[in-house]
Amino acid sequence: MHFSPTCPLVLEIWDEIGESDSERDKKLLQVEQECLDIYRRNVDKERKYKAELHLSLAEADAEISKLVSALGEQVSLPLSGKMKGTLKQKLAVIDPVLKDIRTKKHERIKDFLNIETQIAAICAEIAGNDTVISATDIQVSEQDLTAKRLGELKSHLQELQSEKNLRLLRVNSYMSAIHELTVVMSLDFKNIIANINPSLANHLNVQSKSISNETLASLTSEVNSLKQLKKQRLERLQDLGSSLIELWNLMDMPMEEQLRFNHVTSLVSSSIDEISRQGSLAIHIVEQAEVEVERLNALKTSKLRELIFKRQNELEEIYRNVHMDVDSETARQILIQLMESGSDLSNLLSSMDDQVVKAKEQASSRKEVLDKVEKWKHASQEESWLDEYEKDDNRYSAGKGVHINLKRAEKARILVSKIPSLVENLTAKIKAWEKERGMPFLYHKAPLLHTLEEYIISRQEKQEEKRRSREQKRLQDQFAAEQETIYGSKSAKKPLGNANTVPGTPNSRRMSTPSGRYGASIGKEKRGSGHVIPVNYVSLAKDDQKCG
Repeated sequence: MHFSPTCPLVLEIWDEIGESDSERDKKLLQVEQECLDIYRRNVDKERKYKAELHLSLAEADAEISKLVSALGEQVSLPLSGKMKGTLKQKLAVIDPVLKDIRTKKHERIKDFLNIETQIAAICAEIAGNDTVISATDIQVSEQDLTAKRLGELKSHLQELQSEKNLRLLRVNSYMSAIHELTVVMSLDFKNIIANINPSLANHLNVQSKSISNETLASLTSEVNSLKQLKKQRLERLQDLGSSLIELWNLMDMPMEEQLRFNHVTSLVSSSIDEISRQGSLAIHIVEQAEVEVERLNALKTSKLRELIFKRQNELEEIYRNVHMDVDSETARQILIQLMESGSDLSNLLSSMDDQVVKAKEQASSRKEVLDKVEKWKHASQEESWLDEYEKDDNRYSAGKGVHINLKRAEKARILVSKIPSLVENLTAKIKAWEKERGMPFLYHKAPLLHTLEEYIISRQEKQEEKRRSREQKRLQDQFAAEQETIYGSKSAKKPLGNANTVPGTPNSRRMSTPSGRYGASIGKEKRGSGHVIPVNYVSLAKDDQKCG
C-alpha cells in the first residue's frame, strides 16, 4: 500500500508553514505509517469477523448435530461446509433451523419435566414420603430427549398411575371393611382410621389418602385384627345364646323373657359372614348376655327341682293314660334322694326328659292295641247288658224308653257277633307287639294275653251255660206239650223257666246271638266231644243267623 504525498492541500499548508523537506518527509512517513496501521487493524478486524462467522457456522453445525442427536430427529440440512454461498448466506439458512430445533428442545424438556415430576410424586406417595414434589426439584437430563425415552417415561407413569389407583382401591376396600366391622361391633371408625394414617380421616379429599406400603400393611393388619375380634365376640355370644336357650328350656321361661334376648339367640346358628346388623356384636350386648346367664344360673337349682317333679307328674300321667303300672311314691322318693345327694340336676332333668320321650314312644306303640282293647271292653259291656236285657220278662212292656232299648239291643247283637274277630285281632296285635319288644304287654299290672285267655274261657263257659239252659228249657217245653196231649188242656200247667217262648218273638232269639255260637263252638274245641248235643241245636243256630 502506498500513500501519495502530492495532495495539493497538504503541500499548500506545508508551504505556508515553511516545512523543510526533511520535516515533510518525516511527517509523510508518519502519516503513511498511521494509515498502514489503520488498514492493518481493519484487515485484522475483518479477518476476525470472518473467523467468528466460521465459528458461528461451526457452532451452529455442532449444536444442530447435538440437538438432533438428543431429540432423535432427522433434519434435511447439509453441513455449512457443503453449502454454497457466502458465510452470511449460510448463517441465514442455518439460524432458522437452529431456532426451530431449540424450540423443540424446550418443549421436549417441558414434557420430560412434567412427566418426571408426576413420576417422582407417585413414587414419593408409594414410599410414604410426605414431601411435596415440584418441578424445581426435578433435573431433566438433556442428553436423551428422544421421543422413545419420552414414551418410556409415559408408559412408566401410566404403570405408576395404575399402581396408585389399585392402591387407592385397596385402601378404600380396607376402609370399607373396617367401617363394616366397626359398625357391627359399635367401635369408633374415625379414631381407628386416624391412628393408622391421619390422611385417611379426610374423606373429602380422596387423592390425599396415603397409599404407602406402610399404610396398606397397617390397614391389612387392622382388618385382620377386627375380623378376629368379630369372630371372638360372635363365638362368645353364640356360647351365651346357647346357654340362654338351654337355661330357658330347663326352666320353662316365659316367651316374653326369651324375646328380650332374641337378638342374642338368633346368632347361635349364624355364620360370621351373615352378621352385618349395626351393633349386633357390641361389647354391651356381650355384657348384658353374660349378666343374664349369671342370673339364670343363680335361679337354676330351685327351678330345676320344680321341673324334675313336673316331668315326674308328666311321666305318671302318660303311664296312667295307657294303663301302665308305675310306683309313683317310690319314684318320687328316689328323686328326692338323688337331689339331696348332690347329683347334677341338669343331668337328672335330662334323664327325666329321656324317660318322658321313651314313655311317649311306649304309649304310642301301645295305642293301637289299647284302641282295640277299648273296642273289646265296650263290646263285652254291651254283651253283659244284652244278657241282662234278655233276662227281663217285661222288656217288651209298653213304657218310656222301650224303643230306645230295642234299638240298643239290636246294635248290641251286631256288636256281640263281632267279639270273636275283635278278640282274635287283639290277640294277634298283642303277640306282634310282644315279639317286637321281647316283653309282655301289661294292662293294669297283668299280662293282657293272660287276661284275654281268661276272658275267652269265661265266655265259653257262659256260652255253654246258655246252651244248657236252652236245652233244658226245650226239654221242659217238650215235656209240657206231651203232658198236655195226654191229659188235655184242662190241666194246663205253667211251663218251667220263662213263659214268653212263643216262636218268632225276640225272646226266642235271646240266647242265640253270634257271640253265643262263637262261645259254644270254642267250648266244643276246648272241652272235646264228650257232651251230648241236641239234634235240633244246629237248626236253632241257623235260625239265629237268620234273625241276627
